[in-house]
Amino acid sequence: MTNSIEGNLIDIHQSRIYPAEIKISNGKIIEIRETQGSYDRYIAPGLVDAHVHIESSMLTPVEFARLAVRHGTVATVSDPHEIANVLGAEGVRYMIENAKNSPLKFHFGAPSCVPATTFETAGATIDSKEIKEILQWPEISYLAEMMNFPGVLFEDSEVMAKIKAALDLGLPVDGHAPGLRGEDAKKYIQTGISTDHECTTYEEALEKIQLGMKIAIREGSAAKNFEALIPLIADYPKSIMFCSDDKHPDELIISHIDELIRRGLKKGYALFDLLKAASLNPKEHYNLSCGMLKVGDPADFIIIDHPDSFRVLDCWINGEKIAENGASALKSVPFEKINHFNVSLKRVEDFELPAKGNKARIIKAIDGALITESIVVDIQEKDGNIQADTEKDILFISVVNRYSDAPVANALIHGFGIKEGAIASTVAHDCHNIIAVGTSPENICKVVNELIRTKGGICALNNSGKMEALPLPIAGLLAAEKAEIVAEAYKKIDHLVKTELGSTLSAPFMTLSFMALLVIPSLKLSDKGLFDGNRFEFTDLFR
Repeated sequence: MTNSIEGNLIDIHQSRIYPAEIKISNGKIIEIRETQGSYDRYIAPGLVDAHVHIESSMLTPVEFARLAVRHGTVATVSDPHEIANVLGAEGVRYMIENAKNSPLKFHFGAPSCVPATTFETAGATIDSKEIKEILQWPEISYLAEMMNFPGVLFEDSEVMAKIKAALDLGLPVDGHAPGLRGEDAKKYIQTGISTDHECTTYEEALEKIQLGMKIAIREGSAAKNFEALIPLIADYPKSIMFCSDDKHPDELIISHIDELIRRGLKKGYALFDLLKAASLNPKEHYNLSCGMLKVGDPADFIIIDHPDSFRVLDCWINGEKIAENGASALKSVPFEKINHFNVSLKRVEDFELPAKGNKARIIKAIDGALITESIVVDIQEKDGNIQADTEKDILFISVVNRYSDAPVANALIHGFGIKEGAIASTVAHDCHNIIAVGTSPENICKVVNELIRTKGGICALNNSGKMEALPLPIAGLLAAEKAEIVAEAYKKIDHLVKTELGSTLSAPFMTLSFMALLVIPSLKLSDKGLFDGNRFEFTDLFR
């Protein structure tokens, strides 16, 4: 079957726009012919998310696709690191098989850090021998982010074996090196690691580009680096890609990579540079299967209203229209539920913090960032136990091993702004134990036990006993519902946390999910204790 599409072609290979007719046969472009037509629509390459954890949307790949295609996304570079930390290679296979039910072109990586560190309890381990096997699966396109940058710098044998396995197969190796500069950055890059999405400053990203890296500018639900890094595109357009990394469903309904193009246009950056960052650059770096509006390519493209406004009207993959005017034509598929949850209900006493001094080292969460700060504060004490101080925004934080019964890790945190109640989640990078923040051990115990009963999810509790919860029965990470239902449920819980509990964060649950991420400084909490991400060692709560 042959059909044709006419419009003003945005040709990123020649950096020109001209009226054209595109002929499509069997899902591929067989001819592009310049015409004399006058059109009110524009044809552009489909968009690519250059680094994303699908699991962070709390959606299966199929449901993620149903939302993403509305915004012109035709492909992703997807790291199944989260589900792998819960279920190992079985989790990676689950994501691949589910994704096959969608035309969106998911390109999965072999998760390099399962677990991310030895300082936390994960549900699985993937060693270098298994990585070699996974890298040879036909659906695997690259070695996913090497988060263990200390292991790279110290030439850990397992870490280096994983990198070598990918390079021997000619596959790219993704990086993850927040704040790494100077000789350490140079050594990290010289191993063959070719990208980084963790840069937070212009200077850091510039240095890494000059050392040969590609920089993925991240704008997710928690980490937002677009404003700081987008000036790089003016001088280094071939070195820039766009990514979301982590995107919650309520935001994915509104926009995806398309929003970064619009924001870049408003700042005066060149359309072709922005489009290349959103399509051609990741396509070429990862050798993706998506088309780029060339003869012989798969017919993957979008129709937009105008280059100045960049509103996506239609999305096409393999010559089929899969989204039109904000509505997805993709269908949901039945959900298979898999999990790894083996922990008993907890007692209030498990979350109490005995006072062993007058000052404590606490985590300072930062809105819009994954990094934290370590600060020292005076503590309140009653009957030998530390008390929260909501006036000073000093709250309890706890991490509960969800894979077996073990002592609870408790500490203090600042920056959430919660005035009452508690919140909890089983989305807690990277090992996805249960993490909670609240005003009292009693409140934290209630929300933690709710997630133990449901075997995964997110929930929030106010002082009146009102609880909102979103179950995540697939590995404690993904919902077993349609995307729209999940987005609405998440929005409801998020509203409760901000309006009734009083959180001042723009994305409380996304920020919460990174408070156990040890590979990003400065101070985090694992199920084994308080962790200094700068020294890469455990540290004491009390000073």
